[in-house]
Amino acid sequence: MKAPRAKKIPKEFNEFGVTRIDNYYWLNDRENPEVIAYLEAENEYTKEVLKPAADLQERIFEEIVGRIKQTDMSVPYTRKGYEYYTRYEEGKEYPLYCRKETGEGAAEEIMLNGNEMAAGHPFFQIGSWEVSQDNKLLVYTVDTVSRRIYTVYFKDLRTGEVIGESIPNTSGNVTWANDNRTVFYSTKDETLRPDKIYRHTLGTAVEKDEMVYHEDDPTFRSFVYKTKTDRFIVIGSVSTLSSEFRFLNANSPEGTFHVFQERMEEVEYNISHQGDRWLIRTNHKAKNFRLMECGEKETAIEQWKELLPVREEVLLEDVDAFADFYVVTERENGLVNFRIFDTRTGDDHYMAFE
Repeated sequence: MKAPRAKKIPKEFNEFGVTRIDNYYWLNDRENPEVIAYLEAENEYTKEVLKPAADLQERIFEEIVGRIKQTDMSVPYTRKGYEYYTRYEEGKEYPLYCRKETGEGAAEEIMLNGNEMAAGHPFFQIGSWEVSQDNKLLVYTVDTVSRRIYTVYFKDLRTGEVIGESIPNTSGNVTWANDNRTVFYSTKDETLRPDKIYRHTLGTAVEKDEMVYHEDDPTFRSFVYKTKTDRFIVIGSVSTLSSEFRFLNANSPEGTFHVFQERMEEVEYNISHQGDRWLIRTNHKAKNFRLMECGEKETAIEQWKELLPVREEVLLEDVDAFADFYVVTERENGLVNFRIFDTRTGDDHYMAFE
């Protein structure tokens, strides 16, 4: 069998004062029947070349599968009266997203069955998902074309029915406001960069969704989330060396987002809400990052107070806030450590591992 050869169709580009020719630019057109035919020919040639190793491939596959726990399950976590977890069934490829009410003898509720949902699709992936504040509705995202372009769907967890409205062409990033009918989601531009945040209200036309933020700097990407305290909706906009955040009261989804701290050149920060304050991890005047705090309303950098100073030998990688604790992820001598701070006593300790 002869190896397929892609034809050459010269395309000229003039950029940065340089002219270059790309003979294979035509392969960029995913919907072109000639492109599809060429890729199919490549696949057939690959199968033919590897045919002598077919038995070995099967043995290797069986050995890999034999080392995987096919009935694996994630560690459950509790949220608003339910335990949430993900599990797999033996011989099946996709996860089941489940929950059950806390307490003995509660029945399992399968919110999403990836195996049933994937039927008939050559590619299938569940992106993000989130349950509404009243535990009744589920918003989730699905990609069936393998380009990380997701459609947003809604499901009534009381009936198991998928609500008859969807939002196409999103980045898969979506979160609920606290009114149980409003979601915020992000979309991508032609380069697949998440750049716009929209607000959608259940029961209204997607075409009328309001854009609440547009990141027009091509070096930044944007996203949206709700704080773990359920108090605020946060829009993040980050690049390699700079970041900027906006926040909105999650009880007032029609309100206006407020800038936490305007972006500054080569200053990175990220925020977590805890109690009546914000925790801020930043590299402002701190190459290895330090931990700061400020009140809920006065959030400009001048109001930040230091909680954990920068250390030359330790990189502060992350912060997770809980009701009475916050956990700092540190890296020292190449190793990761978790340092737990108790806000009630002021004490802190490192998690001990064998």
